[in-house]
Amino acid sequence: MGGNHTQPKFILLGITDTPWEQAPLFGLFLLIYIVTLAGNIGLIVLVWVAPSLHTPMYFFLTHFSLADVCYSTIISPKMLTDLLFGNKTISWAGCVTQFHLFALFVTAECHLLAAMAYDRLVAVCHPLSYVMVMSPRACWQLVAWSYLVASLSALVYTGSTFGGSFCGPRHIDHFFCDASPVLRLVCSDTRGSEVAIFALATANGLGTSMVILLSYGRILHTVLGMPSAPSKARAFHTCASHLVSVSVFYGTLFFMYLQPASRHGSRDKVASVFYTVVSPMLNPFIYSLRNKEVKVALGKCRRRMLNLCRHQRGAANGIRESWNVLGWKGP
Repeated sequence: MGGNHTQPKFILLGITDTPWEQAPLFGLFLLIYIVTLAGNIGLIVLVWVAPSLHTPMYFFLTHFSLADVCYSTIISPKMLTDLLFGNKTISWAGCVTQFHLFALFVTAECHLLAAMAYDRLVAVCHPLSYVMVMSPRACWQLVAWSYLVASLSALVYTGSTFGGSFCGPRHIDHFFCDASPVLRLVCSDTRGSEVAIFALATANGLGTSMVILLSYGRILHTVLGMPSAPSKARAFHTCASHLVSVSVFYGTLFFMYLQPASRHGSRDKVASVFYTVVSPMLNPFIYSLRNKEVKVALGKCRRRMLNLCRHQRGAANGIRESWNVLGWKGP
């Protein structure tokens, strides 16, 4: 990466440079980030403590929520700091690290969504062999594959984006270090980098989306062949949450990355806000509001917590009464 040491910092232009817009946006994005952390971490904890959710689908969902937390945390704190203090500089190493980790977790989510689609395929089309096919070993292998492919892809994305020569102003017209705005600052020929990024994004995005489409094509064929309406309704309900997540995630992702860097514009910021900030917040609600199993597990956990509080309150009252009998002063 020759020539990158003379000016080791970039300046992120951010979402807006209008002062009166920054405070409301800071409050909005801070609220969204807090909800994102609470929702995704809460869903992970719920799956961990509720035995009824110890199934392959929720196993994949915990990793999906973890990826949401990670790449939202890679983007949101820096964006919030920039909106609050106006110091929009980011070091070379910080920019490279931010983009690399972001690319890693976004790519991992693509493959996790494909794994979840395969899980739904086996559950609906091969229910008798579901336990054997989706064994704990198989689930861990699918998750490991997702992170392995994502790690290798992130290396290629990062090398292609930051491997050129930078000169002149280093103002990134974005609120985080993304491929297309960074490539606009490269003085050398970027056609090779653009081709590499486009090809790999196509392989990851279209490859995983084809797995999802083929899985749901087979699921639809199986469901339409079911004799009873209740069976069809159960099958569709089983897949509904995943389909909503897929639509939200891939819609903005394809808009952003399956086009050449020269065709990117100001609309990218809006799309980027949606899939980096809003989408991670929506996923826990999509799965909790659409899934009866999550609602039941959440109700059980709530009752367990209430019973524990009542038990502790009763124990405290018993200790206080014992103190009164013995003539001691309680706290």
